[in-house]
Amino acid sequence: MKVLVVGGGGREHALIRKIKESKRVDSVACCPGNGGISYDADCYNVSATDIDGVIKLAKEIKADFVVVAPDDPLVAGMVDALNAEGFATFGPRADAAIIEGSKVFSKNLMLKYNIPTAEYKVFDRAEDVIEYLKEKNEFPAVIKADGLALGKGVIIPETLDEAIAGVKEIMEDKIFGASGNNVVVEEFLTGPEVSVLAFTDGKCVKPMVSSMDHKRALDGDKGLNTGGMGTVSPNPYYTEEIAKECMDKIFIPTINAMNAEGRTFKGCLYFGLMLTAKGPKVIEYNCRFGDPETQVVLPRLKTDIMDIFDAINNETLSELDIEWSDEACACVIMASGGYPKSYPKGIEITGLTDGQLQGVTVYHAGTAVKDGKLVTSGGRVLGVTALGDTLENALVKSYSAVDKINFENAHYRKDIGQRALKALNNVKNV
Repeated sequence: MKVLVVGGGGREHALIRKIKESKRVDSVACCPGNGGISYDADCYNVSATDIDGVIKLAKEIKADFVVVAPDDPLVAGMVDALNAEGFATFGPRADAAIIEGSKVFSKNLMLKYNIPTAEYKVFDRAEDVIEYLKEKNEFPAVIKADGLALGKGVIIPETLDEAIAGVKEIMEDKIFGASGNNVVVEEFLTGPEVSVLAFTDGKCVKPMVSSMDHKRALDGDKGLNTGGMGTVSPNPYYTEEIAKECMDKIFIPTINAMNAEGRTFKGCLYFGLMLTAKGPKVIEYNCRFGDPETQVVLPRLKTDIMDIFDAINNETLSELDIEWSDEACACVIMASGGYPKSYPKGIEITGLTDGQLQGVTVYHAGTAVKDGKLVTSGGRVLGVTALGDTLENALVKSYSAVDKINFENAHYRKDIGQRALKALNNVKNV
């Protein structure tokens, strides 16, 4: 098989590396890809959101299967268009991808079908939001842009002044474009966060191993929200008991709700969960593999990923036994200095050979090859990832590798996985 992967970040690199392990795959292509991905796949300069361009490329290279990884093309209907041209694909169609494409849709879906989530209100005028926040006067609050915003469309103001400034940025200054035409204001939930990705063919749902993301830019969960500064798997807070509760109250009801709405979801559905004192609640859905969660989940997958993709397309997922490694996995993101705000590009990266380093896997998120040299080309640059028989060992391997990789003003958190290690120690001491 020849597989085409659409996208160009760390998630796509993790998918490509797993697809390459399949005995059924001869070659992998990627568009647009990045510098690091170019060592593992043939990269083509076609934008991930260029539906016509991707179809043309898929025809030219005679792709047998197309994996659409990012949210934007999924919400825009790339899978629908590829299917219409006869291509086998992985990813939901547009009518199902709306579960991420519109926060208003997903919140209303949860309310309608009694899926546990934070209380919320929807607004389409900045002055109404501000009046509501003044009346409520409960902080921190959670304010979300309705549409896609590169994973950054959520603000958690601690004060009314911060809230007003944030609302104006989203709804008046349009820092996320039309995604800020509507906003959702939610109650602030507390408890451990868990990310669970799940394979589903619209009938059956098979959760993957759990993970814990680290969203804030700085140690101690301080600083600005980012696309994710690192991940670990498994998440120690996600016990078998909680997994069963999530399956019964969240995962299956969500699949059933989408079917009831005539929006059957086939692909990878991401559940962002908060384990509150009142039980697990949904913070958000994503219509695709999470980034950087994929970088710690897929290394633990033992089953051929193409068999899973086929089973989803054929709606035979219930017949497939998906196996996972018992090892732990850790990913430390090395970012450009200044991320998630402005940052320089084109800085040379040293310490890698053909984009990799022995003993770990380096997933490339924002790199390019220029004049034969590997350079930075994005905010999140590398995801330095390691498996270990314990989480502690996996983290030691990742951080040891980070020390060997260099680029000017590289920024990374020093405390990835520390919360998880504390939780594991607490469990042992009980």
